[in-house]
Amino acid sequence: MTKPRQYALCIANRGYRAALEPRKVYRRLSDPAAKKLGLVRIIDESGEDYLYPASLFVPIAVPRAAARAFVSRSA
Repeated sequence: MTKPRQYALCIANRGYRAALEPRKVYRRLSDPAAKKLGLVRIIDESGEDYLYPASLFVPIAVPRAAARAFVSRSA
C-alpha cells in the first residue's frame, strides 16, 4: 500500500513571494530531519521541492477525489 500524499495550505509567503502563493494548497513531502528544524519540504511554484519555514503552512487533509485532481493538474 502506498503512503497517501500529504498537502499543506500556504498561510503566508513573507520572504518567498516568487515561490509561494498564500491560500494555495501545496504538496508536502515527508522530511523528518527538516521537521526537527522547524521546516517543511514543499513542492513550490517552480515544480521542485524546497524547504520552507513550517510557520508558513498548515497541514491539511485532502479527500481522495481532490487529491486525484491535484495529481492530474501537476502531470
